[in-house]
Amino acid sequence: MKVAIVGVSGAVGQEFLRVLDERNFPVDELVIFGSARSAGSVYEFRGKQITVKELKHNDDFKGIDIAFASAGAGTSKAFAETITKYGAVMIDNSSAFRMDDDVPLVVPEVNAEDAKIRPRGIIANPNCSTIQMVVALQPLEEISHIKRIHVSTYQSASGAGAAAMAELKHQHEQIIKGEEPTVEKFAYQLAFNVIPHIDVFLENGYTKEEMKMHNETRKIMHSDVDVSATCVRVPALRAHSEAVWIETERPISVEEALTALKKAEGVIVQDKPTEKIYPMPLFVASKDPVYVGRVRKDIANPNGLSFWCVGDQIKKGAALNAVQIAEYLIKEKAL
Repeated sequence: MKVAIVGVSGAVGQEFLRVLDERNFPVDELVIFGSARSAGSVYEFRGKQITVKELKHNDDFKGIDIAFASAGAGTSKAFAETITKYGAVMIDNSSAFRMDDDVPLVVPEVNAEDAKIRPRGIIANPNCSTIQMVVALQPLEEISHIKRIHVSTYQSASGAGAAAMAELKHQHEQIIKGEEPTVEKFAYQLAFNVIPHIDVFLENGYTKEEMKMHNETRKIMHSDVDVSATCVRVPALRAHSEAVWIETERPISVEEALTALKKAEGVIVQDKPTEKIYPMPLFVASKDPVYVGRVRKDIANPNGLSFWCVGDQIKKGAALNAVQIAEYLIKEKAL
């Protein structure tokens, strides 16, 4: 198995190296790509030193079986044909192709089989906040069709990359020293603050991030569900949290929901509020599953259910989900 990582120097690219190793992914040869600036850098993988190659329009992807791409939508669009022209399956972590009709948008716990039909040789990895939500929603959807979702996200600095995580740390240090905090990666200071603004605002008053949750959820779940999201950046370093409210066709009891969630692939239930047991990003960072807790009936709607979920944005929300897609393709002999 010859594997490529495009955008290896970024936070998600580095997570790809860790996840491939942790999961003992069958890599016979690894080729890593980056920009002209990062070309020549060296990273270690399974005891070997591997040099970053500059991403160019050439024949470097000849013989590659799977290419994990995490270098931004612009790069993905510009290089998709180069990456796939010799038959490599491109699993793309950007927003470039997610809503294209001829590109499957896949979360393995929900719609793994969609990955088999990829006319362009591209599979899209969904947005991080969508991934963790649909993993938690799928077992509930199997009990009763979900008609409506309201979700508020509490998204960590990691969602904006390694530089944003570093900026949050630096801001705390600066404020403690009485200095003016540096603000570059976010619209405002994130330390000791929350910002109800992720991505750009659209004409309907929602942000692109919020509309991604609407559109991507419907595509992944093959559903007509209505999704209304408010996405908020919070000063957590890593792992996103979400407060989710759903309305189903028939009432779902808390007991039914917990039973289904406990059996679900990729879900860990932490739901003992009287013992102060519930998911928090402090303890979920770097973990694989989506953690769910605070499951309760919605007192404002007889068909409503509320829950809280937390997942590591860089791991399950990005690199791990992509690697799980590749593992499924190998298992199904669908490369």
